[in-house]
Amino acid sequence: MPTEKDVLAALSTVMDPELNVSLVKAGMVKSVRVDGGRVSATIELTTPACPLKGKIQADAEAALKSVPGVTGLDLTWGAQVRGQPQGTGMLPGVKNIILVGAGKGGVGKSTVAVNLAVSLAKHGATVGLLDADFYGPSIPMMTGLSDQRPVSPDGTRLEPLETLGMKVMSLGFLVEPDQALIWRGPMLHGALQQLMRDVNWGALDYLVMDLPPGTGDVVLTVSQSIRASGAVLVTTPQDVALADVVRAKQMFDKVHVPVLGIVENMSQFICPHCHAATAIFHHGGGRRAAELFGVPFLGEIPLEVRVRVGGDEGRPVVAAYPDSDEAQAFMAVARAVAGRVSVANGLRAPAAPVPAAS
Repeated sequence: MPTEKDVLAALSTVMDPELNVSLVKAGMVKSVRVDGGRVSATIELTTPACPLKGKIQADAEAALKSVPGVTGLDLTWGAQVRGQPQGTGMLPGVKNIILVGAGKGGVGKSTVAVNLAVSLAKHGATVGLLDADFYGPSIPMMTGLSDQRPVSPDGTRLEPLETLGMKVMSLGFLVEPDQALIWRGPMLHGALQQLMRDVNWGALDYLVMDLPPGTGDVVLTVSQSIRASGAVLVTTPQDVALADVVRAKQMFDKVHVPVLGIVENMSQFICPHCHAATAIFHHGGGRRAAELFGVPFLGEIPLEVRVRVGGDEGRPVVAAYPDSDEAQAFMAVARAVAGRVSVANGLRAPAAPVPAAS
């Protein structure tokens, strides 16, 4: 009959392809039980949005079936997002902060931020979305929360609004919709500090932060105030947009924020009638930029009417049309981002697998 030692030895040969470490060494095997020839085990991945779960599961099943005497398997799969070993600074309950930035405006950065956050929540993670684009806070409209205002039950901390399975906060909730924010650096710095420190975010796996475009005061304040897990850069395919991505990448390098990868938005126009793809803004520029910088290419988002309509009507396409190609593209980007965050965090000392009581 197989033993628990045999089971752990088999699982020691199964690698997490992104982390490049075995499930056992990474502390992902949480319990093992052997009852005659039947093996039960609980395996806990590093994110519910694991992009390679299918391969890991297939490899684990194959490894266990090769153990002499194994006649059946009961594998339970879970996920526990790991935070940065050193924490995130002023947001102790938040495991990971993901910055979404762009070198210029008009590339759909906020659209990517919203749908990335919704996608992570749909994968099963606890998620917050912070609108730090103070010059153009569009998250209230894009989440359908424009007519709502946060409250402060204790008079000291604001409760974030909630929608689509995530917590949301924006300066746009706190000012009149038609009020222009003509603020200098110190005022922006103070407002951003308050939206992070004085909001009851609670425990989150990921806080997605929509930054203003460019490389100005807010981006620098963020890098000085918190420890981000990394940044996602959004671009469109044409050369003029890619030139600005170069500057954004250089800025994040200087403030020691790792770039998780590049997303090419508005990659191709998909005709709603014939479904033909047309490269209006060229195509492939995001992938070429990623290769140039040596960072992952996270995916392409098509230019599709439902993405625009969803943003205008407060119904992100991932939530409104979950089976559409564009929604699936965002879900794939979310899996890629979650995988890169796991890699960026590295591995903390894993706990030993716990055999189940017999």
